[in-house]
Amino acid sequence: MKKFLALILTVVMMVTISACGTANESSGADKNRKSETATKEVTDKATVYPLTVKDATGTELTFDKAPERIVSTSPSETEILFALGLGDKIYGVSDYDDYPKEAAAKPKVGGVTKPNEEAIMAANPDLVIGGISMKDDIAEKFRGLDLKVYKTEPKKIEDILNNIIQIGIITDTQEKAEKLVAQMKEDIRTVTQAAATIKEEDKKKVYIEFSPGWTVGKGEFMDELITMAGGVNIASDMKGWNAINEEKIIQDNPDVILYSANVVDDKSGKPLEELIKSRSGWDKITAIKEGRLTGIEGNIMSRPGPRITDALKQIAEAIYPESFKK
Repeated sequence: MKKFLALILTVVMMVTISACGTANESSGADKNRKSETATKEVTDKATVYPLTVKDATGTELTFDKAPERIVSTSPSETEILFALGLGDKIYGVSDYDDYPKEAAAKPKVGGVTKPNEEAIMAANPDLVIGGISMKDDIAEKFRGLDLKVYKTEPKKIEDILNNIIQIGIITDTQEKAEKLVAQMKEDIRTVTQAAATIKEEDKKKVYIEFSPGWTVGKGEFMDELITMAGGVNIASDMKGWNAINEEKIIQDNPDVILYSANVVDDKSGKPLEELIKSRSGWDKITAIKEGRLTGIEGNIMSRPGPRITDALKQIAEAIYPESFKK
């Protein structure tokens, strides 16, 4: 009897365990289905057309569908398009587009300030993207040719991130755009968190020469990169892009000098680093005395596109190598 009772109890326990397992599996399946639905709702970022947007000039553009033939007259925006996987939809780029390498093989449509209208018209685009160098009147002229021109004019890092998202929305690649921006924001967070630990009295004075004889002041993203990295731009008392005052830079005595690598001065024929070091009286500057000069690829540093946070990381490491190690 005891053996029979034990057998019955064993069977009951097995049935109970089996039932619980089935219930759990069912519950798990329900949760998985709910999770999949929630994920789909979060990641399904398909653009709804017709779509109306405003560009940097305040002009409204309406798209009935995702553009299929795109011309970019700006290296930065070309980099954005390729980063969003739209290389096969690019039918023209500026003469200066060289990244990624696939961009160099695309048909050329002239300069960044005044692109060749015949070359653009020949590409038969349903979207023309103009960058920071395109003047508003040029954009308006192209619109007069019945071209759909979307112009950008980023001044801050936030503007660059917003441009990526907006181009993603226009081209129905918003999910890729958001992933790219999320990674860029993570780069920014990493740098700014480390920079926040630098005491005010320990902050380095920085001079940047992005082109021979030219530096940058407040109101531009290149100045913002220095600030984000915890440096103090000695030209921050000026606004925008400025020709340098050699005597003032000696007086400001920067601790660090940043310059565009692989750039040669047209007038002297000297590499930019050599030009900087050879200027009269500049041997007294702390950065030069201590060898704190760093060349950064100019395209990465000056193009307001997906690689701008790479420039941020390189600038941070150049200013504070002890805090920002690779």
